[in-house]
Amino acid sequence: MRSLIIFALVGVGAQLVDGALGMAFGVTASTLLVLSGVASAQASAAVHLAEVGTTLASGLSHWKFKNFDWPTVAKLGVPGAVGAFLGATLLSSLSTEDAAPLMAAILLAIGVYVLIRFSLGRPPGLATTHTPHSAKFLAPLGLFGGFIDASGGGGWGPVTTSTLLSRGKTAPRTVIGSVSASEFLVAVSASLGFLVGLREEFLDNLPIVLGLAVGGVIAAPLAAWLVSKVSPALLGTAVGGVIVLTNSQKLVKYFGIEAPWSTATYATIVVAWAALVLYAWRTSKAPQYVPDELRAETDTPAAEDTTR
Repeated sequence: MRSLIIFALVGVGAQLVDGALGMAFGVTASTLLVLSGVASAQASAAVHLAEVGTTLASGLSHWKFKNFDWPTVAKLGVPGAVGAFLGATLLSSLSTEDAAPLMAAILLAIGVYVLIRFSLGRPPGLATTHTPHSAKFLAPLGLFGGFIDASGGGGWGPVTTSTLLSRGKTAPRTVIGSVSASEFLVAVSASLGFLVGLREEFLDNLPIVLGLAVGGVIAAPLAAWLVSKVSPALLGTAVGGVIVLTNSQKLVKYFGIEAPWSTATYATIVVAWAALVLYAWRTSKAPQYVPDELRAETDTPAAEDTTR
């Protein structure tokens, strides 16, 4: 019962982050699960099994509001599924001792990316129409995103959504809808990979999955409220710093780095993190200019549906 409560709290925390930022459920949940003592492969397996249901629901919602493009979903999702299966197979084949630093390194890199993107990053492209991306661009992106997502316990959203938004060729709602729909294929494929690799251990993840699901459902309304009250830049910077600090500690311990170097490492991270949080807070307080074309898009019925 105690473990179920812990996993539910992890689900609450991950859903709050994902609901407010539109990404990072897997990264946050995996980091918190590993912190609570769950092995790296089992943490990633549990997260992806839980995401099978959440991504299906999300994909159906975006389909209802016509927020995604089928060719993009196919070109991104199918290679993503291949990459996810390979990543899950790799992580399952590693020993617990070897898997822990690999996962920590991937999560650390994603944490740094999230930290910098939300604190210093430029606003995403403000496209109002859809310009198709080629398969030569989407296939490698999906393959890489799926592999990182499964082997690191998360990363599909930070890798794919951020990349597509930065291209500025597609309206944000279409990017988010297409990525969310294709993530269902990634979650299913990763779960199959972990089922093959972990076998009996895979069934041990069911209490974790249940806890994540319960926590996610509880936190969903609060996350919807949070997104309207807290600046995404501020929250993203805070969450990115937590992920960086947590996983850097694991790598420091793994490589046997002792004081004073370990202390200097943590101090540097905390100081840089605090400076970026302060910068993000000041930026979030500044008035923001919204172009006329983007304002016109948000006034359309389709755009209004995405906020429900």
